[in-house]
Amino acid sequence: MIFRRRKSAARNRSKAQRPGWLARLPAIPWKRIAPTGAVVLGVVAVLLVLRMSLDQPVQRVAISGRFQRVQPLDVEKAVRDALHGAGLVSVDLQHIAAAVEAIPWVDRASVARSWPRALRVQVVEQKPVARWGEGGLVNVRGKVFVQGVQHIPAELPELVGPQGFEAEMTARCLDVQARLEKSGMRLARLTLDERGAWELTLDNGISLRLGRQDVDARFDRFISAAARVVVARAADIAYVDMRYATGFAIGWRSGASGVKRG
Repeated sequence: MIFRRRKSAARNRSKAQRPGWLARLPAIPWKRIAPTGAVVLGVVAVLLVLRMSLDQPVQRVAISGRFQRVQPLDVEKAVRDALHGAGLVSVDLQHIAAAVEAIPWVDRASVARSWPRALRVQVVEQKPVARWGEGGLVNVRGKVFVQGVQHIPAELPELVGPQGFEAEMTARCLDVQARLEKSGMRLARLTLDERGAWELTLDNGISLRLGRQDVDARFDRFISAAARVVVARAADIAYVDMRYATGFAIGWRSGASGVKRG
């Protein structure tokens, strides 16, 4: 009897020593949870086995796109080098696409799985819209994507300006080039000097001076008022100066002083 009392007292002291929050925790029904846990573990095991069975080595790389400068063999090599032993399930598609986009003249690349053991890679080549610096080419977004090109298409206009202004100059180049072509002229060079003054050079050698202010409005005035004169007498004109409030001045190749016209 004494032993039972001591035992009961020990249990009471043990309960008294427990923290309050621990005493308030509900009892865990292990007998009910165990079957559910076993099912979950079984599903996870099945998924792991399925993943391992599907994660086969990549055996084939299917490449598509319109290629002029990019070699499909270079694309396949970039994909193989970036795989690092990954299988079709575990492969990082964004990492593969980035490796392909690092190839010169590749603008964008998209990569997709093709079951059972292949990757499909679609490549979009860069489209140069202008020249920049010594053998550099810019795309439509104004990004210099290649340097030191030996053979540059002659029809591409040249951009001459400070570093960091590639995107702004490209946007203006595309705008004025489209409008010039509608008027029967072609752009050969677009210049932005250190003071922020703009100048266009046409393929017939005529320079168009736009200055630093109201550049868009001055170009609009050139198209509406001066373009007809330039097209009609291109052989006689050296430059057209649009830096006037309401008119423009023409510099003649004969050496005569410019004549301001309204």
